[in-house]
Amino acid sequence: MDFEPHAPIEVFGLSFNQATMIMSWLVMLLLWVVGYLCVRRMTMVPSRFQAAMEMLVDFFDEICRETFGIKRGRRFLPYVGTLFLFIWVSNIIGVIPGMEEPTRDVNTPWACGLFAFFTAHLCAIRIRGLKAWALEFFEPSFTIKGYWVPNVFLFPLNLAGEIGKIVSHSFRLFGNIFGGVVIISVVSSLAMQVALPPFLLGFFGIFVGTVQAFVFAMLALTYAAVQIGEEGEIEKETAGG
Repeated sequence: MDFEPHAPIEVFGLSFNQATMIMSWLVMLLLWVVGYLCVRRMTMVPSRFQAAMEMLVDFFDEICRETFGIKRGRRFLPYVGTLFLFIWVSNIIGVIPGMEEPTRDVNTPWACGLFAFFTAHLCAIRIRGLKAWALEFFEPSFTIKGYWVPNVFLFPLNLAGEIGKIVSHSFRLFGNIFGGVVIISVVSSLAMQVALPPFLLGFFGIFVGTVQAFVFAMLALTYAAVQIGEEGEIEKETAGG
């Protein structure tokens, strides 16, 4: 397996990886087809395919409801489920001969990390309010003569910490997927495509790809829950009561 990036194309001065673009659209098309087949002929007595899809939805629905409560958890279910499925299929599609994982290109994990970052902060602004969200960047604050004073010296550190979350979130996924591709390529060239490379392909493509997709989705969910903060906890306790 060749892990060297394909030659990019230039459009208005911007470089685009052809393989990443094609495979990303292929993954989205595949997810759309599977979603259409899921809802096309739903029955009270589900088939094996329908039952498997319902188990997957119930699994993430339970996680979202435990994190945000019943009402808000259902709103986050499409976000977390779609993020997991896209990254999961993007990770394991490289197992198919001739296919290439979009997540082996750093731009795909980077885009997913930015998407999770902005989703979490926009949800925090909408739920907690712009003022409460902005003041978090000046914490921990201090009080002088009974007046709350923002700690302006910690603003750069808090801002850098938020940016660092995007980097760590994205490069964790990229490093594991691209590292697996490199290992498979090296071992394949040494073992002449006999027994060991297919085993490694299955391990890194399916097992590690599944784990990394789940970890990415759970970190995105946790990040959103942390940004929402106390408001989310109040809603969760109210729903539980």
